[in-house]
Amino acid sequence: MKKKINLIVLDYEKNVRVDVFINKKEDNLSRTRIKNLILDKKLKINNKIIIDPSKKVSVNDNISLIIPEPKKASLKPYKIKLNIVYEDKDIIVIDKPSGIVMHPGAGNFDNTLVNALINYDKSSLSNIGDELRPGIVHRIDKDTSGLIVIAKNNETHENLSQQFSKHTITRIYQLLIWGKIRPSQGRIKTLISRSSKNRQMMEVSQTKGKIAITNYKTLQIFQNKKTPTLSLLECKLETGRTHQIRVHMNYLGHSIVGDNKYKKKFKMIKNIDPLLENEIINLKRQFLHAKTIGFNHPKKNKQMIFNSNLPEELRKIIKILENTYK
Repeated sequence: MKKKINLIVLDYEKNVRVDVFINKKEDNLSRTRIKNLILDKKLKINNKIIIDPSKKVSVNDNISLIIPEPKKASLKPYKIKLNIVYEDKDIIVIDKPSGIVMHPGAGNFDNTLVNALINYDKSSLSNIGDELRPGIVHRIDKDTSGLIVIAKNNETHENLSQQFSKHTITRIYQLLIWGKIRPSQGRIKTLISRSSKNRQMMEVSQTKGKIAITNYKTLQIFQNKKTPTLSLLECKLETGRTHQIRVHMNYLGHSIVGDNKYKKKFKMIKNIDPLLENEIINLKRQFLHAKTIGFNHPKKNKQMIFNSNLPEELRKIIKILENTYK
């Protein structure tokens, strides 16, 4: 059943964005959801349809927002074993392997994590987002592994979305980069926008895009005279832009090992350890792993944090490096 919200703007509430105004009044609705509803022509101000989330409200404006009944997803189940780290009646925390796409999209509508979730339990997934993304609150790339949290109901989905919007979710990644980053730890703050040359890629921009903040620190440096220098890093996100860590590392000139989309030209040094060379050449993914996720449980109101070890194919490279760079 659809729901309708009616609000009147008071004097002290004027001159703010309409999406912000509604968000302050209806704290169970995330700003992202409100924005999408406005873009979908569900908002009226003084009986006139408004599709601009940034429109400023005026005193005595009559705000009307329709929240339609969520669409039911018609997705095929995909039988694959899910590595479930934690589950209760509200959330599922999954350790995603590399090589699996989060949700259906162009070229792949059947073999995704969402299809696997449908196979696991179709009736226990939130459905207030895109009908092809039930349960999906956030994403990690196809060729990135690690922890994600899934919403099993709409109230939980809204709550987690709010936490992501407010940047209160803890997200820590481990990655292996070419070279040695200087300083060894720091904070990267840039704008990131979609690439003008390739719409499937993102890039650092000086003038447009969204603010992206990555905190990094070096865990290990692998360096000797015979082989390329490599560094194991840990990155903690303050924001979660598309491809953020990959774009930031490439921007600093230290692309991630195995990342064929965001890479600097790199000439392999002769006499590299053949075992190491073989593992890197045959790595069918980027060396990027979502190691830690932490959030406030939407219903229990208690802080929860989960950790994941590097998968075997990445651990193997680190072991070779530790033996090679003694």
